[in-house]
Amino acid sequence: MTDSIKKEIQTLLKQHIERYPSQKKAVEALKSVSEATVINVRNGIWENISDDMWRNIGKQVGFSTKGLWQFVPTYDSLCLISFFEDAREFGNVFAITAKSGSGKSATAEYFASKSPNVYHIECAEYFNRKVFLQKLLEKMGHQNTGYNVAEMMDFIVERLMRQESPLVIMDEVDKLPDTVLYFFITFYNQLKNKCGIVLLSTDYLAKRIQRGVRLNRKGYNEIYSRIGRRFVSLRGTSKEEVEDICKENGCPDPLMITNIYKEYEGDLRRLERGVHKFKMKKQKNSAQKAA
Repeated sequence: MTDSIKKEIQTLLKQHIERYPSQKKAVEALKSVSEATVINVRNGIWENISDDMWRNIGKQVGFSTKGLWQFVPTYDSLCLISFFEDAREFGNVFAITAKSGSGKSATAEYFASKSPNVYHIECAEYFNRKVFLQKLLEKMGHQNTGYNVAEMMDFIVERLMRQESPLVIMDEVDKLPDTVLYFFITFYNQLKNKCGIVLLSTDYLAKRIQRGVRLNRKGYNEIYSRIGRRFVSLRGTSKEEVEDICKENGCPDPLMITNIYKEYEGDLRRLERGVHKFKMKKQKNSAQKAA
């Protein structure tokens, strides 16, 4: 573990702390990391911090061995941010869809990292109501100390009602089972106009909800009503935007950018791999010249 990597993790940790009302809350949002360790990392007292602990902290604050990926604004990301800001300020609810790899999650994480009281939850198939609330508690800087679902819900609602312009971004909502989707209705009812909620997903969620409404399935019409009976669709990334992303992340070669654009299929994860491939090839060529 080199000092340069430690400095990157230190910077990311400081950014993580800035997202919370206090250092204590920021530490509580990290797993298996003590406040004393966080203080030492911040102050550059690194002698007694193991490499395993550095890796643990790094993973939780967004460090990657590929280096920091620079966020580059696109039409879609700016559109997302405008909906996030509207939801925060006015307590609105939006459902936004785009294909996988479109940058939804990266934009949500970027917005959350720059804004107080914004909680970005990446949902998964195994989530039930309790797990969802536990994840939200962790994002808010609290640990579940044996609360049941009703107690966690009351605690979260009470905390969010106290905050200025809170926002919950529920990402990959299409992966949630019906029981948790139904729970969104209760969540909305208790926080209406007091906390913004944005649902992010692929267009599968739109098809699923609209089909549920047609078939009169339990809860689906209520969910559809609460998102304004509308799904906002993002357009995708243009060639010029792909070029900007590549250049900003260390790939200025026009031929490589053209190849990346032809092969990325609208998936920014694939674009990132293309940039990584270019940088590794460049690094290898430099090493061969130096040998």
